[in-house]
Formats: sequence, C-alpha cells, structure tokens
Amino acid sequence: MIELDSESIVSTTGEMHAFGVRLGRSLAAGDLLVLTGPLGAGKTTLARGIGEGLGVRGPVTSPTFVLARTHPSLVGGPPLVHVDAYRLSEPIELDDLDIDFAGSVVLVEWGRGLIHAVASRWVDIEIERPTGAADTGDDADPGDEPRRIRITRHHATPA
Repeated sequence: MIELDSESIVSTTGEMHAFGVRLGRSLAAGDLLVLTGPLGAGKTTLARGIGEGLGVRGPVTSPTFVLARTHPSLVGGPPLVHVDAYRLSEPIELDDLDIDFAGSVVLVEWGRGLIHAVASRWVDIEIERPTGAADTGDDADPGDEPRRIRITRHHATPA
C-alpha cells in the first residue's frame, strides 16, 4: 500500500514499475492522479505499473498522439484513462474531453494547474530526478538512478 502525503525514493526502473503496481492496486473508480516530472523521470514506467496494478488492458504508453486513452479493465475493475495534458492550455479543454471521472481511475500527465476546474479532490504525484541527469528525451525508461516520488493529496478550495 502506498501512503498518501508521503515521499519515496526509487533507484531502478524495476522499482519504479513495482511502485506503480502497488499504487495501482490501491486505486478505485473516482481516483484522479496528476503526474508531473521532467522528461526522462519515469512517468511512463510508473503509469505502466499503475495499469498493471489495476489489471487493465495495455500496453499503457506515453500518450504521444492522443490526448486521452482508455484502458478497459481485464479483471472487472475500473478502466484507466491515461491523459496527456501537455498540449492543453486551459482547464476547460480537459473538461471538453468528456472523461468519466467518477467511473474511472484517471491519470493526467502534465495536468498541474488544470485539474482544479474539473475536480474537487486529486492526488498529485511528482517525480523528481537528480539534477544533471542525462535527458534522453524518452520518458519510457527512467534509467537506474534514484528518483524522489512525492505523493500529495489535494482538495480544491471553494471560490
């Protein structure tokens, strides 16, 4: 089980994937995750682990050419909706994707600053890689160097 409002260190690609599997097993329909981190941090590796932990049909890949992809469950659980918010500039554009937030586990990469308009609660997952780490430009493999993962629970404050 992954603790909310916690910090963890993972040192290898395998550990990042396993962390995602454990996290995925603890998720339920209605959970909203915002995943941030630089290129090469391991976001896709973590997302693949989350998908495996949820038991969804894959492969879960970096959503390069689509804004959102739904991965149906193979085990009777909720689907995983994997969203790439990198190209979205306003919160309304996320709302326009017509995602079933209540009936799915939604993982939004690059969603910081966009979620508050469509959700009242979410979990922020930030992956931090060492300063000076080589940027391969490929987020599929975080490499074997330590990453800090911060998990923080958020609740929108009423306007």
